[in-house]
Amino acid sequence: MQSFLSRRTVLKAGAGLVSLPLLARAAHADASLDPTQDPTFNRSLVFDEGFERIDPAIWHAGPKAGTADGGFYGRSAFSRIDGEEGFNPYAIVDDPETENGKALRISVKYIGQPMNVPKYYGNNLPEFQWISGNLQTAQPDGTILKGWRRGYFEARMRFPAHPLTWPAFWFLNGRSILHPRTSIELDVVEHKGFEPRLYGAYLHEWGQPGERHQSSGVPTDVDMTEGYNLYGILLVRNKCVVYFNRKPIRSTFNGEPLVWTMGRSAEMDVKNDVFWAIFTLALRSDYAYPNPLLPEHHLAHMRVDYFRVYQ
Repeated sequence: MQSFLSRRTVLKAGAGLVSLPLLARAAHADASLDPTQDPTFNRSLVFDEGFERIDPAIWHAGPKAGTADGGFYGRSAFSRIDGEEGFNPYAIVDDPETENGKALRISVKYIGQPMNVPKYYGNNLPEFQWISGNLQTAQPDGTILKGWRRGYFEARMRFPAHPLTWPAFWFLNGRSILHPRTSIELDVVEHKGFEPRLYGAYLHEWGQPGERHQSSGVPTDVDMTEGYNLYGILLVRNKCVVYFNRKPIRSTFNGEPLVWTMGRSAEMDVKNDVFWAIFTLALRSDYAYPNPLLPEHHLAHMRVDYFRVYQ
């Protein structure tokens, strides 16, 4: 990925139709922003993905959709929907801890031998011979399977404990696929498998003019690898607020809720742009590779109970 697209290389249209009454209610909800209020208040559920199956009309599996590069980052190759190298990282599994008894499981597995994944830079590098998953509501040709401009977006997720895992729930703007010189990246959560009580949240507006970045480490009072938690982001006008378990993340300097300003919000409106969602299980490449790599670290999983959008 080009550096103007995402920090991941530095180490790294179509929204669903809603009724006019719902649009009016959403506009009313966006009229003011109180980050301490429940972000679903006065908003209606307009998209509810409970992952009873992986619907190809909604989800595209494989490298990150884009034209700037091959769509890979980190130490693992993102598999297509039917798997790579004899391993399929995508599954719908039974889970008594989810609302409907099912969960999306995205896995990462150590292959440990030369691979033949198209356009993947790590096929012949021993530390990079891993297969993992990336599910997104967009396709490499620029098709947006599901996209949204504003609202509250929430996923209930559980992360693995591991020395390299890098799960994420994030968004990119639609125009970034075919017009990659600038992009907007919303990282609701990025987690390191060896930091069970800390994660990162980021707003990146890549490329010039107007490149800018905002970020925060988010300490938690629970171990994110031991159970499910809610990770959300609220987009109101040109503002965004990140939430953990429905509470706004707060400044590490003054304790106030963080409200970030998106500089390219007006540009998105003029171009009728939207955000598309991504669930990724990657492996970090900016940390020392485990030596030795223990057998219990050859396979890891993240789980998603649901993904919901309120407007």
